[in-house]
Amino acid sequence: MTNGAPIDDVGRELPPNAVKAVQQAMSAPSVSYSITVRLEMPARPAAVSSITTAVEEAGGVVTAVDVSASGIDRLQVDVTCATGGEDDAARIVEALGTVEGVTIGRVSDRTFLAHLGGKIEIQPKMQIRHRDDLSLIYTPGVGRVSQQLAAHPEDAVRLTIKRNTVAVVTDGSAVLGLGNIGPIAALPVMEGKAALFKRFSGIDAFPLCLDTQDVDEIVRTVKIVAPVFAGINLEDISAPRCFEVEDRLRAELDIPVFHDDQHGTAIVAVGALTNALKVVGKDIGDVRIVQSGAGAAGSAILRLMLAAGARDVVLADVEGIIRADRPNLEPTLAWIAEATQGDRYGATLTEAMVGADVFIGVSAPNLLTEADIAAMAPNSIVFAMANPVPEVDPAIATRHAAVVATGRSDFANQINNVLAFPGVFRGLLDARSTRITDDMLLAAAHALAGVVTADELNATYIVPSVFHPHLHTAIAAAVKAAAEADPTAVAPD
Repeated sequence: MTNGAPIDDVGRELPPNAVKAVQQAMSAPSVSYSITVRLEMPARPAAVSSITTAVEEAGGVVTAVDVSASGIDRLQVDVTCATGGEDDAARIVEALGTVEGVTIGRVSDRTFLAHLGGKIEIQPKMQIRHRDDLSLIYTPGVGRVSQQLAAHPEDAVRLTIKRNTVAVVTDGSAVLGLGNIGPIAALPVMEGKAALFKRFSGIDAFPLCLDTQDVDEIVRTVKIVAPVFAGINLEDISAPRCFEVEDRLRAELDIPVFHDDQHGTAIVAVGALTNALKVVGKDIGDVRIVQSGAGAAGSAILRLMLAAGARDVVLADVEGIIRADRPNLEPTLAWIAEATQGDRYGATLTEAMVGADVFIGVSAPNLLTEADIAAMAPNSIVFAMANPVPEVDPAIATRHAAVVATGRSDFANQINNVLAFPGVFRGLLDARSTRITDDMLLAAAHALAGVVTADELNATYIVPSVFHPHLHTAIAAAVKAAAEADPTAVAPD
């Protein structure tokens, strides 16, 4: 663990000034830090306004006030408010206690309440009411099905949960922006992922948090449990180990393996870029793209942009522009140097930004200044996706860029993996795909972009909402079609 400090896209601990920026960003009131406070207070006309004022003056935002009980001269009130963190929550509770006649009762953290007992469960698909039902789903009837599968294992996709089940696999080494916090701490995140699979694509996903960070052990473990699953979703495994884990599993398994931190991000970024270029009237083959971040997400975005037709891309990491003449390039960076034009536009990110049409950031906070954005070409596009603090303040970027996107939910055009992975896996499973290809990823990106119609498209709406009724089905259909068009990617009937 990196002393609890946030990390960048390649697993490096952020410098103190960046950490401070992260902490400041997290101090804004957020539903993720919301609390519900039970109060006993006098039943007077100004009671509700007095507690609302106290919360707002302490820096919170009241989202609900519910009277949970009432007497002749007393009220029991549950006040729910968004706060900027645990310290802010404590300050708000203290402020409520100063309101005349108020007695503080139970204080509940709504995020922790939502996680009590976990967020997912397993339910049988048929009722088990009597002995006949037991005989059908268990002994002796189940023995006939087992004999069938022993003779014809390919029938597992028809006769078991395998056809609709995905493993969400992590080693806890790069969880969110928290760093190497381990498998137990990663479990709530993987549960959440599984819940999103079910909500948006009807897939039964299960978290597998592995108590090892050894590549050989991870690969071996996933291979051992793979018979249960129709797909593997790798999650929050640090770079560069994640590349080897994915490559080896793809080579050794007959089911698709998808590293969401790489390919989910790439799908959404390329889909969003497709629509952003429509807004500004430019073509991906003609624009100059500068990217910051060469880790898991960065390398995948680059690969998919090239597949989409990008030709002029410069990529930077913490050491500057990635060029072929940089000494001691590891294999991933060597590939990037060969695939990009790093030797044409200077040695630093600032130098590369001059005249660029597009900036894509999956790196670290506050790398760019207003001058950097102003130096870009007219009608520029800025995707500053470091989270929670972007590479440049979005409010500043919009002064000069025509289209701005971030990874945050409190700004327009949020680039978020949940827009992609449910539909991608739905399509893979429906096609009975044995692998995933760049053609399938690109099909998903184009489908995502196509959900935003020409009548809807504008600078502040380049990607649809995750709750859009057609998003996940559109992506699933596109991925399924791309898989079925590849005779080497679909299991025989």
